[in-house]
Amino acid sequence: MGKMDEQIIVVKRSQLFGDDKSPESYAFQGTMMDESHISQLEHRIESHYDVMRRGDAEDNPTYKQPIPYAVIRRGDKLFAYKRLGGGGEERLHGKISLGVGGHMNALAGKSTFHELLSENLNRELHEELQFSKKCEMDIQTVGFINDDSEPVSQVHIGILLTINLPLDVEVRVKETEALEGKWMTLEELYSKNVYSRLEGWSSHALRAIGKTNN
Repeated sequence: MGKMDEQIIVVKRSQLFGDDKSPESYAFQGTMMDESHISQLEHRIESHYDVMRRGDAEDNPTYKQPIPYAVIRRGDKLFAYKRLGGGGEERLHGKISLGVGGHMNALAGKSTFHELLSENLNRELHEELQFSKKCEMDIQTVGFINDDSEPVSQVHIGILLTINLPLDVEVRVKETEALEGKWMTLEELYSKNVYSRLEGWSSHALRAIGKTNN
């Protein structure tokens, strides 16, 4: 089965956000960090999600694809990775990302939002990264990311999470021909030559995490 034939979780935009013109609308652009808003969006995904072939979902803006987007923290640094020339998407080469995650699949016996999120995130973490030792991961939901300014992001919605690791845990990327991982401080990430290369969702994530530090 090709990547675009994968069956992924989607939710109708209208069922996720409601009527955009209504005062009851939950639509937003950028990062949403309000706890009641987050809870409502999680509930709507749990109540209304469906399964669709990924290739069809990518071309259908009437649906949103929920994507766990986890930023890994260790002390005062975040784990960032640069996309190298060995990756598949040329438009992303040289870009810097903070988020680890991917499309969500429906899972037998798992129906609540948090069960689906936890299982899918755990799979993505261990597919993409190698941890030097087993440890308790402190995972926290920061908010949601939505950006309808580009065709790709228009069909996705990010669940922004942070994963706090103990100081003695090392992290390495598995796809070394496509990615290069590095620990960076907030100050380094905000520097002009780095910030200008951040992927769209990563810049939203950085600003959100910067607010939680204040």
